[in-house]
Amino acid sequence: MEAEQQEAEKLEAEWREADRQATQRLEKAVLGAEQALIEFEIAVETFRVEVENFSRLHHQRLGPMYTRLDELDALIAEAVAARTKRPEDVKRAGELRALVEPMPGVEELFHGWIDANGIPPEADAMLHERPVQPPRRVRPGEEARRIYRELVRKAHPDLARDDAERERRDAFISRVNAAYALGDQEVLSALAAEWESGPAPEQPWAGRSEELYARLEWLAERKEKLAAAASELESSAIGAMLKMAPDDPDGLLDEIAEQLLAQVSERESRLAEMAG
Repeated sequence: MEAEQQEAEKLEAEWREADRQATQRLEKAVLGAEQALIEFEIAVETFRVEVENFSRLHHQRLGPMYTRLDELDALIAEAVAARTKRPEDVKRAGELRALVEPMPGVEELFHGWIDANGIPPEADAMLHERPVQPPRRVRPGEEARRIYRELVRKAHPDLARDDAERERRDAFISRVNAAYALGDQEVLSALAAEWESGPAPEQPWAGRSEELYARLEWLAERKEKLAAAASELESSAIGAMLKMAPDDPDGLLDEIAEQLLAQVSERESRLAEMAG
């Protein structure tokens, strides 16, 4: 009987050790999946910031050039129509002029919150709780990017173990994202110091196998949603443009500006020739 009991105890000890090792492997898998997801989310968020910044700077810097081009196209078409008197030329001149003229009363109706082209970037930013101040660059500086990545790795809400901690991290990361969107290295540094002086980091996931498997499933679902968001950003018009210049998105903005200036100059010369 004693030998049988010893054998049973040995088997139980072996089973417990095997279970402990399996749980450790699951814990490592969860930790690895969390870190991979955070890195993926950092990549998606930084690209989203660049898409949004490019859009706002494109509107701010190049909007007047596009407006000038529309005006010149309308003037040229009107000059052609006045010369030929052909119905098709008159019609085209009217269509181009309609593109230049703002919708009557829209800005007054919405008190500056919307214009003929839609909601201005500043108003849209306020509605979606993003920084109203326009960014200085499409891509924040290297040091700002480094601090941002480190902060997200440490403070990401997905690392929370309860609702209260997730809420705290959500609020903090919102401030981090806002500072990063503006490329504000000073604010990011202050946020890094604030995080370091806060509560001690929570321990990695440890628990029953069922909880760990559930965590892995949740992380997989989260990754699918991020992948969909990334695909949507990349397939957008501005996202596609940024993919053409992944190393220097600010240079791309300057390049477009030069092209627009050349087009404006060409049309002004053409209009001057027609007037002469």
